[in-house]
Amino acid sequence: MQFAKRMDRFGEGIFTKLSDIKHSRLDRGETVIDLSIGTPNIPPGKHIIEALCTAAADERNYVYALSDQNALLEAVSGWYKERYQVALDPKTEVCSLLGSQEGLAHISLSIVDEGDVVLVPDPCYPVFADGPLLAGAKLHYMPQKKENGYVINLKDIPEQAARQAKLMLVSYPNNPTTAMAPDSFYVDLVAFAKKYDIIVLHDNAYSELVFDGKSCGSFLSFPGAKEVGVEFNSLSKTYGLAGARIGFCVGNKEVVSRLKILKSNMDYGMFLPIQQAAIAAITGDQSGVETTRKAYEHRRDILCDGLNALGWKIDKPEATMFVWAAIPSHYGTSEDFVMDMVTKAGVIVTPGSAFGPLGEGYVRMALVQDEENLKQAVDAVRQSGILNV
Repeated sequence: MQFAKRMDRFGEGIFTKLSDIKHSRLDRGETVIDLSIGTPNIPPGKHIIEALCTAAADERNYVYALSDQNALLEAVSGWYKERYQVALDPKTEVCSLLGSQEGLAHISLSIVDEGDVVLVPDPCYPVFADGPLLAGAKLHYMPQKKENGYVINLKDIPEQAARQAKLMLVSYPNNPTTAMAPDSFYVDLVAFAKKYDIIVLHDNAYSELVFDGKSCGSFLSFPGAKEVGVEFNSLSKTYGLAGARIGFCVGNKEVVSRLKILKSNMDYGMFLPIQQAAIAAITGDQSGVETTRKAYEHRRDILCDGLNALGWKIDKPEATMFVWAAIPSHYGTSEDFVMDMVTKAGVIVTPGSAFGPLGEGYVRMALVQDEENLKQAVDAVRQSGILNV
């Protein structure tokens, strides 16, 4: 058998490897506290579940959706107007995604050709790089350095790379670094994209998970943003709908149009009952959004305060559902530390190296366990002694 050469660009995903380790431990009857994958354990609101169940009980809803219902497009437009003060044309500036992951994996196919340059953050969520690679792009990494608050310094991008680039991906609040970008960054980003004729994709999956009284808006709210790009948003974390795979691409109508054409040749649209659940989520009672935010903030405090008390100095994240932490100084690599965490403490975290070259030396921990499990994780790390030099 012969296979596509493009697969040489990919190895087994880190989350698959960690899952295999987890199940091996569970099969041996050992305890595992999984803080690796950002899978929310906070369920959707009852009104969202009811909307899904009611629609799923209607036998007429088992046909191909083919496209987004007008009601869904109108709901997304209204949501962006109400939440982000961004006006969207529901017919030309909104497109559903089967989760942001699907959109990030495929949108490059509608923008770049083999050999085109794409600017991606380093570190970044893996599919930010994998999607362009799938399209045959060449990657140029934009460093997210601690000394700059993990925010990309656009002035550091080489002139040649900027002129060659066709697409750039950015995301704040950021996964994995948890950083937020100041307004000035977005102003500069729009100017940068216009100067070099680059399409911008901003992933805004964590805009509701912002802590300590701070807030976050939309890239599209900045003047000129819609002229240069689009934004992805997701209902996975905010509304507890991760498994339902609901995301949206909104903004520049040319980018949205080409993505719609691509998707029309790849899938038959979002299951109609899930479209109804999405409408219920973004148009219904929003009190659950604040409840979810507070839950993650409290979990953050438990985990960070507990690990800091053990001597592992960790900065509290100001946003997202993750903690980004430098590994203890007596470890050589993030993967070495991760393996000790799981074998000696039974706690699974993700090595920073999975997120790009500059992720080495860090780990990402997902706040996806309830408070009691997080306390147990801290205690397991204490008992393991892995923090001791």
